[in-house]
Amino acid sequence: MDQTSQRQLEIIQAAGKLLLEKGVKGLTTKNLAAEMRFSESALYRHFKNKEDIIVYFLEYLDQNIQQRLNEIAYSSAKPTEKLSQLFNSQFTYFNQNPHFIVAILSEGLFDETEKIYQAMFKIINYKVQIISGIIEQAKLSNEINADIPTPDIVHIIMGSFRLMMLKWKISKFQLNLVAQGNALMQININLLTHEKN
Repeated sequence: MDQTSQRQLEIIQAAGKLLLEKGVKGLTTKNLAAEMRFSESALYRHFKNKEDIIVYFLEYLDQNIQQRLNEIAYSSAKPTEKLSQLFNSQFTYFNQNPHFIVAILSEGLFDETEKIYQAMFKIINYKVQIISGIIEQAKLSNEINADIPTPDIVHIIMGSFRLMMLKWKISKFQLNLVAQGNALMQININLLTHEKN
């Protein structure tokens, strides 16, 4: 992702607001220009088209996730503590920025264009890699059961995370995401650690 200008950042934030209020179908260049209070032609001075806006939106999220999670992954904390911190960071961030979850949970967004698909896939792939690395560390330190294949553990953990986010979205963001989300992920971690005994 190239350096994002202040105006591009404002447009990305406005796109997030539209996603939250009107969903993916409501994110049109016409609506976005109206939200920004300028013409569609002015919008095209900053982005080529709607696809470009969504890709930038997802790349901005990807950079944010990598910055936060890398700091946790490469810290000196125990691997299971890293997992707890990682999901707490995710729940806290999305609680403050729910529009990103509207995008991530919009299945139709994957099918919009190849560039959007690749931007979405990059976020998912990064999370799989970072969590897999922490799981491997936890196995080496004998914190969790080494007999369970790492891809299966990642699938279980990320599936629980996604379900929690979906429940939060369905509740119209009324659930206490941070408290309930952290409690759910801690149950997952406890099951993995207890299983080895």
